[in-house]
Amino acid sequence: MKPIKAIYVDDEAPALDLIRKYCETIDEIDLLACFQDPAEAVIYEQMDEVELLILDIEMPGISGTEMVEMVPSGKLCIFITADPTHAAQAYELDVIDYLVKPVFPERFVKAVQKAADYLKFTGIEQENNFLVFKSDYMVNKLPLKDILWIEGFGEYLKIITRFKQYMVLQRLSDFIDKNEKLGFVRIHKSYIVHVKQVKSHNSQFVFLADDKQLPIGRKFKDCLK
Repeated sequence: MKPIKAIYVDDEAPALDLIRKYCETIDEIDLLACFQDPAEAVIYEQMDEVELLILDIEMPGISGTEMVEMVPSGKLCIFITADPTHAAQAYELDVIDYLVKPVFPERFVKAVQKAADYLKFTGIEQENNFLVFKSDYMVNKLPLKDILWIEGFGEYLKIITRFKQYMVLQRLSDFIDKNEKLGFVRIHKSYIVHVKQVKSHNSQFVFLADDKQLPIGRKFKDCLK
């Protein structure tokens, strides 16, 4: 597996130097850049290539939690902070790990390995007719055949299956960009379906295999042709 492409943002120079040294000894990570100014990180020209954000939380101007919401979604995140009281907020953002300073090398390696395992796991399983995603602080693996439809709610989406529903922090547009090759199509500004779940359709509605009826948006009328 290729090293994870990452950036680290922390307004404290000694912390940047320490994590940079740690990364130099870990084969699983490729630290593309370090920033003391989070505003510079947000407009980093290689941000689309970044897979992992390593972020301090309390920084001037833009906090780490704010930065997570400003960059393209779908990136993994490790928070490194001197204040342990941010843990609840961090986990609401579904981060990979949360480290409290001082960070020792063994603990940092463990956090990077979590990120590497997640990327490896999702890559393998998506090739084998599964969708892998994070929800409720857990990595979930679902057979594509069990996913009935997906509904968007702003920054979140709801995955509806035969057995339960999952809330995921991801935009519908980002989901379809990432998973279109798996057979998902967007039929409405609020709905995505898997083509194998479509029983029939007309110009206004999609009828799913379980007899559920979903609307087709005007701009998506040609999505199933």
